[in-house]
Amino acid sequence: MDSDLRASVRRRADNRCEYCRLPQSAVPMAPFHVEHIIAKQHGGQDELANLALACDRCNLHKGPNLSGVDPQTGNVVLLFHPRKNAWEENFCQQSAQILGLTATGRATVRLLDMNARRRVELRANLATLGKLGL
Repeated sequence: MDSDLRASVRRRADNRCEYCRLPQSAVPMAPFHVEHIIAKQHGGQDELANLALACDRCNLHKGPNLSGVDPQTGNVVLLFHPRKNAWEENFCQQSAQILGLTATGRATVRLLDMNARRRVELRANLATLGKLGL
């Protein structure tokens, strides 16, 4: 993947994780990853439509997964796809927590561990400073 493609992904995402919406500036020592929404091992390609900007935590928790378990229903569902799904339809932020509004949102929040204690604390601190901008 070339540097122009990586730069395009970062610009499109406005330097925010496309899963948890954390800004890169909040964790400058941990560069965000340009990740394959559909992993190469599942046939995903190095093309703009299959790439997303992800913080290190979201990317490492997502791995090559395409699905997760909705904790409310126990059903296996597709994970959030930043190119095909609207964030606002699948998630909301309540205080510093990210809540899943749909089965996809709930499964994604759970699998990516979006409400890990330190991430919730970081979002709360950013919100206090007016720098979260969700």
